[in-house]
Formats: sequence, structure tokens, C-alpha cells
Amino acid sequence: MAVARFLKNLISLGFVPVAWRPICFVALGAAAGAALFVGYSSRAISYLGDSPETCVNCHVMGPQYATWQHSSHADVATCNDCHVPHDSFVSTYSYKARDGLWHATVFTMRWEPQVIRLSDKAIPVIEANCRRCHERTVEDICVRGQPGDLRCWDCHRDVPHGTVRSLSATPDVFRPQLRGIDQAMLDSLIGGRPAHPRNPDDSTAKEIPDEREEQLPE
Repeated sequence: MAVARFLKNLISLGFVPVAWRPICFVALGAAAGAALFVGYSSRAISYLGDSPETCVNCHVMGPQYATWQHSSHADVATCNDCHVPHDSFVSTYSYKARDGLWHATVFTMRWEPQVIRLSDKAIPVIEANCRRCHERTVEDICVRGQPGDLRCWDCHRDVPHGTVRSLSATPDVFRPQLRGIDQAMLDSLIGGRPAHPRNPDDSTAKEIPDEREEQLPE
């Protein structure tokens, strides 16, 4: 009985002064209507599933969806298979809720960057999912480097989103160090790996010699 009385009092706004009740009912109705409209227009229900089409609710993800759609992963994996943890039900849906809310906020407020990169929290999730799906392959690989030396996509960098992108949209491009250019400013504009590798003994990226610099177009 106590619970029934509490619910009746709550629904009728019995705890609100009588003069304020009509205003409260109107305000609550407007808030509920706005919430339903936002939920419908944003296709909020779709975020509970695993359909890749959900990710293109934000038009900025169009290139990522198109490249996935034409990749070998399209037949075996969805966006959530790679970008969401799968160690437990709680972690899966809490991660989807947190990331989805943040992504929706960024898109709504027009905060999206020119170059979309993986966040520090997303990197271990995707790495774990690569190993989860390709467990037998990983078991056959002898990794001689130190932990954290390489990620799967350091070698498989065209999987699954391809490599045909402009310089400004390619976060992993190796860029040469050029004379007369403020490299810090360039990094802030187009992103990408630093011109010089972290390991000074690594010869995969070197500064362009002077004679080559002079041949570059103005």
C-alpha cells in the first residue's frame, strides 16, 4: 500500500503546490515530447543493435562505411565487432553507451576533427578484437619485439578502410622533414606520424637530403 500511495502521489505531483501543478505538467509533457523527437530523429533505437548502417547516421563516417563495405571484412565483421569490447555484456553496452553519447555530442556540436583518429581508449579495444578473431593466426606468430612495439595495423594498414586517402585524411602517412617549414604547425594541421621515427636506428623514414629538397616544387 505504501508503494501504491507513493506512486500515486508521484504521478499526480502531490508533492508540488497546487498552483504550480499545471505548469509542471506542461513542462514535463514538453520535455517528454522533445526527448521522443530527439530519439526518433537521431534513430536512437538503432544504437542498441549491431547494424553498420547505424554508424553512418553521422555523415562524417561515410568514407569509413564505404571502405569497410568494399573490404573482405564486410562479409564477416560489423563495426561493433572491431570497435566495441566483447569480454562481457556489461563492458560491451557500457562502452557503446559512453562512446555513442560522446560521438553524438561531437557531431551535434560540430566538433569533429579534420582527421579522425583512434582514441587512446579505442586502441586496446581494437587490438584485442583483432587477436580475438585471428587467435589461431596470432598463436602461430613469434613476436620478438617488446610488448607494445607494434599494433596489428602497423603492418596491415589497409585493413579494412583502405589506403586511398588524401594526405590530410591519412593519419599514418610518413612525411619528410622539409627545410623552411614549421613542422609543429604542419603536424597540427594534417596530423600523421612524425617525420623522424622514434627509434633513431630505424631507417624507414629519413630526412630528405638537401639536393632532393631543391628539386621539390615551390
